[in-house]
Amino acid sequence: MPPRLSLVALAAAALLSACAAGPDYVRPTMAVPAAYKESGDWKPADPRPAASGLAWWTAYGDPVLDGLEADADNANQNIRQAEATYRQAKAIVDEDRAGLFPTLGATFGAERGRSNTSGVTRTGNSFSLGLAGSWEPDLWGSVRRQVESGVASAQASADDLAAARLSIQTTLAQDYLQARIADQQIDLYTSTIDAYTKALKLTSAQHAAGVALQSDVSLAQAQLSQAQAAAVDLQATRAQLEHAIAVLTGRAPAQFTLTAAPASQPLALKMPDTPAGLPSALLEHRPDIAGAERRAAAANANIGVAKAAYFPQLTLSASGGFGAAALGNLFDTPGRVWSLGAALAQTIFDGGLRTARVAQAEAAYDITVAQYKQTVLGGFQQVEDELALLRLLNQETAFQDQAVRASQQAEQSALAQYRAGTASYLNVVTTQTTLLNNQRTLVQLRGRLVAASISLVSATGGGWSASDPLAAPVAASAQAQ
Repeated sequence: MPPRLSLVALAAAALLSACAAGPDYVRPTMAVPAAYKESGDWKPADPRPAASGLAWWTAYGDPVLDGLEADADNANQNIRQAEATYRQAKAIVDEDRAGLFPTLGATFGAERGRSNTSGVTRTGNSFSLGLAGSWEPDLWGSVRRQVESGVASAQASADDLAAARLSIQTTLAQDYLQARIADQQIDLYTSTIDAYTKALKLTSAQHAAGVALQSDVSLAQAQLSQAQAAAVDLQATRAQLEHAIAVLTGRAPAQFTLTAAPASQPLALKMPDTPAGLPSALLEHRPDIAGAERRAAAANANIGVAKAAYFPQLTLSASGGFGAAALGNLFDTPGRVWSLGAALAQTIFDGGLRTARVAQAEAAYDITVAQYKQTVLGGFQQVEDELALLRLLNQETAFQDQAVRASQQAEQSALAQYRAGTASYLNVVTTQTTLLNNQRTLVQLRGRLVAASISLVSATGGGWSASDPLAAPVAASAQAQ
């Protein structure tokens, strides 16, 4: 058989006999409950309906938040970093895949030299032009396993990008919510300070008339100053939240101002219905879970890469070209040269290096499987936590609302008794302090309700889908509770 046909036959045989070393990947199994323990009256629903097509935060009905989320998606540096990491992972896959193909190179040379043979000196030129190629057939699947690992790692990077985007979105929503809660509390203290100022004037007038004691005036002044100090503290908290929002949206704090919510609309965010879906759906809807599963797949493929090193490595090479003393004669038939070759290399002894690398790859796979399962369990816990918190906060808010109404009645009664001279100012201070504390607690509880709702969105993946990890998360449509 001619040499060229022999080489072709050898390559064909290598391709036909090619196999991939190492175990084929099987997704780790998890025991998934049929329903969430804390779901209560929540109805199972798909948290990413195709008909919605909206970003999840729009369900809270705040145009300012909508604009901030768009700014963060375009300018947040953590998201840009995750996008660059994903592009890098895809480039690594292309680099690994290149190992499946032969390499081909071209050379051209021109020389002039002098030689002396048998006392005869000669000076002449030499020209050459050639092509050379080599190929290492992937007989044992080492390159294919490397590509498989790279693809899984790139998919994990895509999941990381989705997770980073969701984290920024929910963090921004939480900070914005806390800023609006601070606005509401500042408005509450503003009205309280106004009421305390009037009470101080009333007590001072009564003291001047000989009706009230100096201690009552001092107590009224202390109550007013304490409220003013608390209002300043809230303004400091609000400023820090505004700075955090600026950075999340890709701006320096000096370049951003969040206008305070008007007192008539202290909390623009509304509470949407956010069904948690079925526990089994969580495996597809959380990017961190999907990323952990893809890392397990990448680690499994690396076992094949390590095991392929036990087998011999075949290298095929071919070259051809032309050579002549004159450039014009370069392509003449006498100057043609070619070569074909094959080499087989096998490691005989390596001191246990390959065995150690296989053991290392298997241990790395076990690590990723454990991390995947722990991520799934953590996801279940987060959903259960937020469902329980939403249910209990609803109950607590109802009781706290009753406490505020009762405190308002007590304050009105105490003020009336004080004006009539039948009660001391200490009684007024006590009821006013109780009212302020109850009002502030109610504001905080309402904020915690919305915050728990946002956390539930995050815990259930924010509408993200494993089938399209780079798609923008979509909101849950309203479902009956």
